[in-house]
Amino acid sequence: MPKYTFDLNLAIFGHESAYPDLVAEAFGGMVNPKLDAEFDGAIFVINPNTGIDQETIENWQKLDEFVLPRLIVVTDLEKDAADFDDAVLMANRLFDQVATPYLVLHGDDGIPCAVISLFDMMVTDYSTVPPIKRACEPEHETLVQEFRDEYIELVTALGEGAFAAGVLFPAIPLWLEKNLGTDIVISYLNQLKK
Repeated sequence: MPKYTFDLNLAIFGHESAYPDLVAEAFGGMVNPKLDAEFDGAIFVINPNTGIDQETIENWQKLDEFVLPRLIVVTDLEKDAADFDDAVLMANRLFDQVATPYLVLHGDDGIPCAVISLFDMMVTDYSTVPPIKRACEPEHETLVQEFRDEYIELVTALGEGAFAAGVLFPAIPLWLEKNLGTDIVISYLNQLKK
């Protein structure tokens, strides 16, 4: 598994079933730290198959006081019991309203293999190394149009730099072994560099 280095002090929160230790190892950061230190941002790791535990919810609420930039990553996507959309619904209910800048696309086998950007409707296909970017199919555009409208409206209302300001909370699909979503997480973390 690749490791990425950032000159950031990151807090990583989540139940062990969501693999916060692997996310911390990949992107740097401390797993479930005490909140008495100063952090540049936080990553909340959710497994849609097991839900969000009370401690993780409480940590989210504590960070509301600091207006700390927070990113939600959804792991365990290769399992078929629950999916990215389920995790987003949970986060909306238990955290705050989250943004979904990307949606997951599945292969013929039902396994996640790509994401579609709701900003520019480009598909990133992670079934190849390196991933391939291409325009989405017309049927995909039709299927995600409502989600795209909601995302664009939210981002427009909050303004440029909303993530780094700690008021926009993106939810990102992440499958570390396949590198699915790692580039997206990196792009958000890069916005936190001073």
